[in-house]
Amino acid sequence: METIIEFLKIAFEGLEWILVSYFLLSSIYVFVFAIAGHAYKERFNNESVELRKMAVFIPAYKEDSVIVEVAMNALRQQFPPSFYEVIVIADSLKKETLNRLNKLPVKVVKVCFEKSTKSKALNTAMDQLTKSYDYAVVLDADNIMEPQFLAKLNDAFNKGYRVVQGHRKAKNLNTSFAILDAASEEINNHIFRKGHSALGLSSGLIGSAMAFEYDLFKEIMSTIKAVGGFDKELEFELAKREIHIEYLQDAIVLDEKIQKASDFSAQRRRWVATQFIYLRKYFKQGWKELYQKRNVNFFDKVCQMILPPRVLLLGFTFLATLIYSIKEFAFGFNSQVSAWLWILNFGILFLAFALSFPKSLYTISALKSIGKLPSAFLRMTLLLFKLKGANTKFIHTAHSAVNQ
Repeated sequence: METIIEFLKIAFEGLEWILVSYFLLSSIYVFVFAIAGHAYKERFNNESVELRKMAVFIPAYKEDSVIVEVAMNALRQQFPPSFYEVIVIADSLKKETLNRLNKLPVKVVKVCFEKSTKSKALNTAMDQLTKSYDYAVVLDADNIMEPQFLAKLNDAFNKGYRVVQGHRKAKNLNTSFAILDAASEEINNHIFRKGHSALGLSSGLIGSAMAFEYDLFKEIMSTIKAVGGFDKELEFELAKREIHIEYLQDAIVLDEKIQKASDFSAQRRRWVATQFIYLRKYFKQGWKELYQKRNVNFFDKVCQMILPPRVLLLGFTFLATLIYSIKEFAFGFNSQVSAWLWILNFGILFLAFALSFPKSLYTISALKSIGKLPSAFLRMTLLLFKLKGANTKFIHTAHSAVNQ
């Protein structure tokens, strides 16, 4: 019996060290890139002479409420109309919506699938197009490009970049969950895009507001069959080929943020499931790429799959810090892992988020939205037990017309 108790004690102590090490390394990772994000500098001047032909793809699955407005806005770019074409990929749109789209100077590609995915829509559209383009731009059906967006992409292309990720920011801040979603995206922009670019690593892709050398994009997309997270598949393939992804902080696309708790759960369930899938798929290859080819970018993408989602990272670190502090300082119960180690962990993480938090969201409304963090954390935790089947079918998050 004593042997069993001793074994359980050793196992529990080992688990303690594994957990604190995992969360501490995760906190240090985001802290390093949070600092680096402040060293990011835009490298473009919008003085390009050569104009590139661009295909602006807007996949629209049951997006009747927003797609016409988005298509109309996409036509208002301060970029020569003869050098870009707006292509709406119409999947399950109503007849009235199609009629309105057909009256606009945009190309409408109708698609129909038994199981719809963004990768299927993009591949089908490119297979049907007969015109030649230099670059492909991918938007979501709710995205609004700033007037200079394509011009800024053009400048980056002329500097030799083959893949560019624009700055996607919130279109709406009308609910607490929308504010939290906006803050989360800006923190991720700072860490995974600005911070990485500042240190010479590839930016992360977001799934929209991104642009690719057309032939390269078409070739890679033809191999992607992902139900969800096709952007992550793209990231890994580009990293494998050692193709750099540049980030443009000043090239802005407005994106609708989720407004309800139910939408938050649906969206995050898809994201977390995707993260586990690509971690399993590329974990071993990540180590091989690092040691055999010194491919730091590929290995870094694998590291990002290992990191817990930021809400879970913050929530679990806070809870562990609180529990260990009460146990050690209030009741005098010591363990192998000191409360001070968890306090250090939480301090590093808090500083990382403070350094990454956008100044534009230092508002009373944003302060009030913090009250929704416990709910978001609880929902994210419960999702860990509901991931089965999350990536076997497309989980659609509906959009609505909202004020900017």
